[in-house]
Amino acid sequence: MKNPAEVLMEELAEERKSLRVNALLTAITLVGLLTGVYFQLTGGDKLFVAISFLIAFLAGGIPAAKGAFENLLQRKLDIDLLMVLAALAAAAVGEARDGAILLFLFSLAGTLEEYAMGNTKRAVVALMKLRPDEANLEGADGQLTRVAVESLEVGQIVVVKPGEKIPVDGSVVFGVSAVDQSSMTGESVPVDKEVGEPVFAGTVNGHGVLKIVVEKTASHSTLAQMITLVTEAQSKRSPSERFSDWFGERYTILVLVGSALALIGFILFGIPYAEAFYKAATLLVVASPCAIVISVPAAILSALAASARRGMLFKGGAALETFAGIDIVAFDKTGTLTEGKMQVKKVVPLGVSEHQLMQLAASVEAHSEHPLAKSILNHAATFGITPAAVEHVEAIPGKGIYATIEGHRYFAGNRKMLLESGVVLDEKTEAVLRGLELEGQTAIIIGSTSVLGVIGIADTVRASAKETIAALRKSGIKRVVMLSGDNVVVAEAVGLEIGIPSEDIYAELMPSDKVAIVEKLRLEGKVSFVGDGVNDAAALATSHVGVAMGTAGSDVALEAADVALLSDDLGALMRARKLSLQANRIIKQNLTFALGILVLMVIVTIFFYLPLPLGVIGHEGGTLLVVMNGLRMLWQKF
Repeated sequence: MKNPAEVLMEELAEERKSLRVNALLTAITLVGLLTGVYFQLTGGDKLFVAISFLIAFLAGGIPAAKGAFENLLQRKLDIDLLMVLAALAAAAVGEARDGAILLFLFSLAGTLEEYAMGNTKRAVVALMKLRPDEANLEGADGQLTRVAVESLEVGQIVVVKPGEKIPVDGSVVFGVSAVDQSSMTGESVPVDKEVGEPVFAGTVNGHGVLKIVVEKTASHSTLAQMITLVTEAQSKRSPSERFSDWFGERYTILVLVGSALALIGFILFGIPYAEAFYKAATLLVVASPCAIVISVPAAILSALAASARRGMLFKGGAALETFAGIDIVAFDKTGTLTEGKMQVKKVVPLGVSEHQLMQLAASVEAHSEHPLAKSILNHAATFGITPAAVEHVEAIPGKGIYATIEGHRYFAGNRKMLLESGVVLDEKTEAVLRGLELEGQTAIIIGSTSVLGVIGIADTVRASAKETIAALRKSGIKRVVMLSGDNVVVAEAVGLEIGIPSEDIYAELMPSDKVAIVEKLRLEGKVSFVGDGVNDAAALATSHVGVAMGTAGSDVALEAADVALLSDDLGALMRARKLSLQANRIIKQNLTFALGILVLMVIVTIFFYLPLPLGVIGHEGGTLLVVMNGLRMLWQKF
């Protein structure tokens, strides 16, 4: 079974072939039209005039007639039928030239429209070209062999030289370099990579040599998933697209019936038969809803392609359109508003110097398996502190750890550790602990026979969190709330830093609690839940639009959300919001313009006189304008 990427490549090849044929037919139609006009102006033989216009009718009309016939077999009436009937009606009243002009412009509009709409698929194919076809596979003997990327298996080691594209999703096992991930996550600055760091297929290695262990095969890489999601998204229609399809089919029937009734009316009002038929033919043209039908998909498909280029994946037009109408944004705290990485925020020595306190803390925590121990070691390393030799270590689960250094017994732990060690907490230390806890920090107490100091550790708020929340409110979001599994003090401390009031903070939540709160928020308006996509799948699914952040490399996140942001940058959320709002604005612009020009030309045709060529230009020109208005999203910055 072919994967979506292969299917898309085949579709694009077929479309290119079709585009060449249509372009040739359009050119033949033009030649036939110009030749016929030349013979008319120079007084040429009427046979030559007829043959020239016949060529124009056949080249310009057969594709439309074929499409109309195929739809008639399925009991559907479409715009192609209207164009064919209008051209034949013009010929029937002795205006074959006008009919040829109609067919040429209709053929030209169709060819240009086909080329323009193909840009969305070409943008996705550009994603496929990001990944190299071959990779440097390292053998057991250390020798490198050039192999096809599709042949790589999980666990193998590939070597990526400076300037080369990374062929697979994996982790660095040797080397240090900066990797340009802009094609994947939209990050403009190269990201430093060292041993243990993840890398993704299609990104570009910088200055250093990297050895990478393959963690996903080519068909399951993040890039492959992006291509799959984008191709699937283009087949999922938004509410506006579904309406335009429904409207186009039914409106075609209305135009046919209306034109027939108008013809009868013109005759009844004493208009000569030839003129009445001419006006009815013109009415068929100007009343056709081409621009209305194409205006929505032109904007939606362009927006989907533009977002994919910037590391923002919408699961179809419905998600794109709905995201613009969101009233409430609910953020998961850890890993979304914060980085999910604990760091030392404050060091409070009590009776020793700060350097001495960090030396002791690093020496004790060097033997701890607790996640907070790494934060202390990383902080100590920034001061050039190396842990001292330890003679004996004893871990006390849920409390802390003891370590004997040069014959002295020290501890590092929480309040429970003080009771364990028998150290009495004095008023000064109690005040320090209370202050750190009120700031939402986890306090690690360092001591021996007395408390020697306290280290405050907390998750780091994302640099762009406060700015993004302010921008969301400015864009029309009525309420921003935060959901957290942490205690109230920690959650409110983060809320205070980023601008979320306490009444919009929900703390100490289980995953099921988050779902219940999102369901409650849905009663107030349309809700978007923003999380990491792994632990919050249920809440993502419950909201109107679930947004998963930092999903590069995460299968669960890519599947769980309606919108997947591949980078960890919160600014991408606002860029996705701007893109969605712009898409909706363009849809409204297109529909307003298309309806306006249609109504205007219908009124002029019925009550005054509108030459058929001018009606054709107005109709097909309007169609091209709405297509180009939609496609400009491909080149806009968000």
